[in-house]
Amino acid sequence: MTLSRDWPAPAKINLFLHVTGRRPDGYHLLQTLFQFIGLCDWLEFRVREDGRITRSSALAGVAAEDDLVVRAARLLQGHVGSAFGADIAVTKHVPMGGGLGGGSSNAATVLVALDALWGLDLGTDVLAELGLALGADVPVFVRGQAAWAEGVGEVLVPCPQDEGAVLVITPDCAVSTARVFTDPDLTRHTPAIKMRSFSLDRSRNDCEPVTRRLYPEVGAALDWLAQHAPARMSGTGASVYAFFDRLEQAEALAREVPAPWRAFATRRCNRSPLLERVRQERAAR
Repeated sequence: MTLSRDWPAPAKINLFLHVTGRRPDGYHLLQTLFQFIGLCDWLEFRVREDGRITRSSALAGVAAEDDLVVRAARLLQGHVGSAFGADIAVTKHVPMGGGLGGGSSNAATVLVALDALWGLDLGTDVLAELGLALGADVPVFVRGQAAWAEGVGEVLVPCPQDEGAVLVITPDCAVSTARVFTDPDLTRHTPAIKMRSFSLDRSRNDCEPVTRRLYPEVGAALDWLAQHAPARMSGTGASVYAFFDRLEQAEALAREVPAPWRAFATRRCNRSPLLERVRQERAAR
């Protein structure tokens, strides 16, 4: 079996999140802006020739059959009828239920890595379309570029933003996205805006009021961080963040974050490290 290490699955933040409507099937229509941050899960693959797909690492509370990494591998395998399989290990750093896209990013990394390791060369468009069946956020991780998103999050346009330091705080709770989006008080009719008209100062996260009410810990983290810098919530939470001019500023404040909240001082970027990793893999072959 061939071993391939150090495949990154980066976290994301939503610079804003507007809910602009609801489809007849119940899915919400969104506008948002995705950017990647330096916090990553790390995946390792052992390519198998017997077709078996296994998860060789444990994930508390998630059965292997339900794990997106296993589902992504089987989806790709079934799409191409590949005789190859894989043992997949994940080293988790991105908090679960934190609004940072960890599960979706893991799934995207599986699709991109196995496309290379199995010698498929399906291309980004096909992989992104496959990823959409696993979750609305998966395509942006497959494409690996900061992007303006519409629809249910799958209509993507590259939209690079300023890069720089960011402090991410995740309070000690896991937010249920379904619970937030089914709440009757969620704003669902924010007028759509044009990408060229976007301003960070004039946008918001429509989920924040509902998440604050359902998960008071998230509101407490937002209020604490807002004493130091403009604070925002990523996705439906629980993670909140603020931008800084220098990484040293974010690192200094991270040391003051109250326990048991988790703090990550890192950088935000427009290009996923996954793109460089797959380039390296292909160059080595």
